[in-house]
Amino acid sequence: MKVAIGADHKGFELKERIKEFLKGEGKEVTDFGTDSEESCDYPDYGLKVAEAVARGEFDRGILVCWTGNGMNMSANKVKGIRSALCLNPELAVFARQHNDANVLTLASKFTPVKQALEIVKAFFSSQFEGGRHQRRVNKIKEYERRTSSEQAQL
Repeated sequence: MKVAIGADHKGFELKERIKEFLKGEGKEVTDFGTDSEESCDYPDYGLKVAEAVARGEFDRGILVCWTGNGMNMSANKVKGIRSALCLNPELAVFARQHNDANVLTLASKFTPVKQALEIVKAFFSSQFEGGRHQRRVNKIKEYERRTSSEQAQL
């Protein structure tokens, strides 16, 4: 499995720990930055990861910032991305099972390393259930399709 990962300065340390964990799990990880704790802007990294996942270059993405909100909002602006901010493993399981989330967002301020790794493990070990959930995901996809074509006409 190919994983794109990115963080801003406040998520840098946790991103590095997650990267080590994923590599230990046999995942192919590409780091989109940032490469330090020097102040930077979360959309620069969140959008890069989301776009790479949306293009199909990666199976999943992981984003980390201080609260998780900025990265999550950025990623969800990209057509084809269903990013989920997860603060515990159960949220990660449901994000995959019910929403077919393809990007996991974490909040470094609220998520200790051990818990973050449990969330990552839950996210990668869960599968989309389809069924009634597929109908709901399809509505999101249809909205994206419709609004993208409307934007193209402008």
